[in-house]
Amino acid sequence: MNKAANTYWTDSRLSTQRPAARPLTLAAPAREISREIVGTRAEVRRRGGLIPSWAVFTMILLATFALCVTVTMRTHAEMRSAEQRFSQIRTEVQTLGNTNDSLKREVQRLQNDPRAIEAAARARLNMVRANEFVVPVN
Repeated sequence: MNKAANTYWTDSRLSTQRPAARPLTLAAPAREISREIVGTRAEVRRRGGLIPSWAVFTMILLATFALCVTVTMRTHAEMRSAEQRFSQIRTEVQTLGNTNDSLKREVQRLQNDPRAIEAAARARLNMVRANEFVVPVN
């Protein structure tokens, strides 16, 4: 029961978490300030050390590589979609060009050929000659 009522944390980490021995001042050399903040080399080794510089460099290198790969993949995806849009527009332009050519030929035919004019008038305007009779068939 006595152990259950003990609310103090009895761990060896409490002894290593010591406050700075003296207040930090601006006049103190950088080595002393870093020793007070980080600790001595033996304390750093005992705690597991700081992250080595090669590990930091490797992480930066991997992050840069990942960023480059991401940008490259996105660029290729946008290029593929642009190529698809370009091919669709190109086929549309060809279709409209063919339609335009056929309409030009029909306009020239209607301007020059009297039989084409008569056929168009009969089909589109329901016109008949003066001597013809229209007989509706149901």
